[in-house]
Amino acid sequence: QGQVTESGGGVVQTGGSLRLSCTASGVDFDDVAMGWFRQAPGKEREVVSCITWNGGATNYADFVWGRFTISRDNAENTLYLQMNSLKPEDTALYYCAAHSSPYYYGRCSGTYHYWGQGTQVTVSS
Repeated sequence: QGQVTESGGGVVQTGGSLRLSCTASGVDFDDVAMGWFRQAPGKEREVVSCITWNGGATNYADFVWGRFTISRDNAENTLYLQMNSLKPEDTALYYCAAHSSPYYYGRCSGTYHYWGQGTQVTVSS
């Protein structure tokens, strides 16, 4: 049974940075695209970013372009999300998930498996 585990969340001030990590086990990590998602209280879960199996292509939600960077280390079965210039509206529970395919479709669309429990990011104003 595959699983993913997120870490790296915390409390930061506006303008600060955090680096989230997502470690996979029991997943063919280097064969699948990966994605980051977030859900704020009272809101639906939304896509943040995604990356193809080899890191050759990435995509971002409009609200994070130029501030967040997704990357992966297939040798370590780890996905990263570097978040800079954080804003209070970035406050949410951040999740990673493994795609069912080596490539995502369109703006990170497709079927995702093996959702983690999430890591909380709180940005204070």
